Amino acid sequence: MRRRGTATAVAAGVALGALVLTGCGGPDSGAAGASGAELSVSSAYMPQPVSASMAAGFLTIANTGSAKDELTSVTSDIAGSVTVHETVGTSMQEVTSLDVPAHGRLVFESGGNHLMFEKLKRRPTQGQKVTVELHFAQSGPVTVEIPVKSATYNPMTGH
Repeated sequence: MRRRGTATAVAAGVALGALVLTGCGGPDSGAAGASGAELSVSSAYMPQPVSASMAAGFLTIANTGSAKDELTSVTSDIAGSVTVHETVGTSMQEVTSLDVPAHGRLVFESGGNHLMFEKLKRRPTQGQKVTVELHFAQSGPVTVEIPVKSATYNPMTGH
């Protein structure tokens, strides 16, 4: 699903043979958007939840633009709420936003920063896709189709 507005959708390949996801970039292909951030999403996956009420999600947001942006919230029709968690050392905490640095990446991975899908409306199973919308401080929203993998999926091995 794409939203029309000042941002133009650009496709980004997903690492490890996952699927192509949709990201929003600048208003024209040769220049940065009003925010200067140019965002794309890759490496998205959700391990099949073992709980009927909660799930985790992982992805990478790349910014090839000249200005930073911030991920401010995430929504999904599958969950009552989706929260963003930051992991520092061995401590995990919910945060209201995370920076996506200029010419950098914001990585959500097992054991690190991650998304928590709470109050699941249905329990997704391996092979399905979960739609999420990423909201940013400066850029337009980015809609991502996250594939549901096995509960023991390891992105390093693809299994």
